[in-house]
Amino acid sequence: MTVPRWVAPVTTAMALAATAVAVYLTIAHYTDPDLLVCSDTSTVSCSSVTSSDQSLLFGIPVALLGLIWAAGVTLLCLPVAWRAASRRVHQARLVAVVGGMAFVLWLIYAELIIVGAICVWCTVVHVLAFGLFVIVVMTGRDVLSDA
Repeated sequence: MTVPRWVAPVTTAMALAATAVAVYLTIAHYTDPDLLVCSDTSTVSCSSVTSSDQSLLFGIPVALLGLIWAAGVTLLCLPVAWRAASRRVHQARLVAVVGGMAFVLWLIYAELIIVGAICVWCTVVHVLAFGLFVIVVMTGRDVLSDA
């Protein structure tokens, strides 16, 4: 699979940025939600979002799940992974970003409808996940075909 030269460094940087923010959110989850530098109004409240019932999925912190996802996507977006001969690497990258985007849509719903507040740091990860989704889907549309 041949992709434009800019794809590997851009997606790696985006995935690393998502990982860094997810580390910050995970640390705040396990220590103190007020550690997050974030406005605390009725609409924007990181502590409200990150300490809500929706901040856990089957008892696992969503921040930790985001960290695991971002770290995995980082590995799949490294230049060596983009050059991989194995089709499975490219399929795994595509599946990871599609799954990540589906989860982001749920999280946005949970923030807006269930919690009634937005976390700025979560939104940063959501925007990075969306950007990764767009780039990976646009550059890897033939990955799942039998070519």
